[in-house]
Amino acid sequence: MDTATHVVMGVGLGGLATLDPIVADNSASMQTVMVAVIIGSQAPDFDTILKLKNNAVYIRYHRGPTHSIPAMLLWPLVLAGTAYAFSPEVSFLHLWLWTFLAVFLHVFVDIFNAYGTQALSPFNKRWLALGVINIFDPLIFFSHIIAFILWRYGSPPGVTFLLLYAVLAVYYMWRCLARNKVLQQAEQFHPGATHLFISPTFNWNKWHLVIRTPERMHVTEVRNGRLRYLESYPFEPIPDHEIINKARQDKNLAAFLSFSPTYRWVVTEIENGWEVKFIDLRYRSKGYYPFVAVVRMDPDFTIYTSYTGWIYSDETLEKKLKQGEKL
Repeated sequence: MDTATHVVMGVGLGGLATLDPIVADNSASMQTVMVAVIIGSQAPDFDTILKLKNNAVYIRYHRGPTHSIPAMLLWPLVLAGTAYAFSPEVSFLHLWLWTFLAVFLHVFVDIFNAYGTQALSPFNKRWLALGVINIFDPLIFFSHIIAFILWRYGSPPGVTFLLLYAVLAVYYMWRCLARNKVLQQAEQFHPGATHLFISPTFNWNKWHLVIRTPERMHVTEVRNGRLRYLESYPFEPIPDHEIINKARQDKNLAAFLSFSPTYRWVVTEIENGWEVKFIDLRYRSKGYYPFVAVVRMDPDFTIYTSYTGWIYSDETLEKKLKQGEKL
């Protein structure tokens, strides 16, 4: 989920913690737990700082190690331990439990969008991306805002957020059923499909879907139960070719391939050498595919620039590649 949603969920968990008599016993305990769960609800995304290094590192590691099983155990221990050092009157066990719940919930809800996480790492580094909830879901966010207003005007926070999360649990189940219905429909049209990659949108009745068969990749849209084909490409596994093999040594393309499960690739001869471009097919927006990796090399296959990330115009991509040229 996005940062704003994780923040409101952290505050919501703080309100839910008032149901714990040990925490609600005094205001100091309540304040300490509130601070700990808000920070805990953000902690797995502290790896966003990797953007300061470069996109390749960020793409390869974001929602990876910081969302792994060891991290889910380590974050609460560090955060609860730090909070306890400033407020030793708080029960450490209860402080740790609520902080753990905040961290776990962050990782858990991230699994439900199309980006996903490596939540089972290090035992399984496969990306878990269920494609059920959009990365920003207005219902989830604004239902929290309504709960905060009710809390402000006297509604008991524990009961308010307990009811809210019960409703959201039903909402998640409904969205899972809706997703499964879309996938079943796609399988009826393509019973030989090897992979289905689904992405939700703001519109509950609209889904992006990439259908991969042994021969082709179909970029489709499902709206109000109707499957519409947008584009179709031959399915071509990455070949053992000198130009592409050289490009795959580049850190930006390597990062792209470590994350993207469905893409097409294009090799183009350009004025000063070769361009290798990989395009993620999951995130089509207004006829454009914004998540790409591009590697350019001279006629001798020496890489002189590359880029990976989210780009929404060819002009911006050219600027990024120009900035990355090796002198």
